[in-house]
Amino acid sequence: MSLLDIGLLVVAGFFAGLVGFVTGLASIVSYPALLAVGLPPVTANVTNTVAMVAVGVGALSNSTREVADTGPKLWRWALYSAAGGLVGAGILLVAPAGSFEAIVPFMVAFAALALLLQPRLRALAGERDMPRAYSVSLFVVAIYGGYFGAGAGVIFLAIALILTSEKIWRATILKSFLLGVANLVAAIGFAVFGPVHWGAAAAMAIGALAGGWCGPPVVRRIPPSVLRVVIAIAGFGLAAWLWMR
Repeated sequence: MSLLDIGLLVVAGFFAGLVGFVTGLASIVSYPALLAVGLPPVTANVTNTVAMVAVGVGALSNSTREVADTGPKLWRWALYSAAGGLVGAGILLVAPAGSFEAIVPFMVAFAALALLLQPRLRALAGERDMPRAYSVSLFVVAIYGGYFGAGAGVIFLAIALILTSEKIWRATILKSFLLGVANLVAAIGFAVFGPVHWGAAAAMAIGALAGGWCGPPVVRRIPPSVLRVVIAIAGFGLAAWLWMR
């Protein structure tokens, strides 16, 4: 890669980290940037997963207290995310290319719709927590996160807001942490068995670390209802882009 390519990936990594924490749509910035510097699709995909681990690290370093306040259930959720990320990475490495591509836009669009309808859905649920449904959903979404991941943050956020009583601020932090766990486990698998481009991953991770660190202060300043609607609209945009692509 040229110095220009490295600079592009650092900048793209920063915006992917910031956008990823705020909206859960990091891959809409990072994945096209990796393709733009000449990486083949599968290599770009696994390199993206490795680099995006830095988003969770950066965000966690600036929101440690909020994550720790979740209590013992956090580690149970982390185990579900880790298991799903491992399964997703395995599917990517052994399944035919494009196995899930046909349903991905619908998954993202469904999550975006769920975000728009979240107040109504929570009212229908009687404002109750649904821990078993949330745990199973975490595992399933983490599989997708480990496999491809574009829009996975939106889906993580949607299930947290619908199946738990977490407010959007804490749900955003938990989304970043749990998606980071799924990415980390998948990244370890890719590091051993996948075609990771380490130079590109390192350049993007530097920017993503800074972007993830900047995310929590930005989210604190956005009204919850505005944040939810903006993320939903962005999710519909990503679904449309994935469908056309």
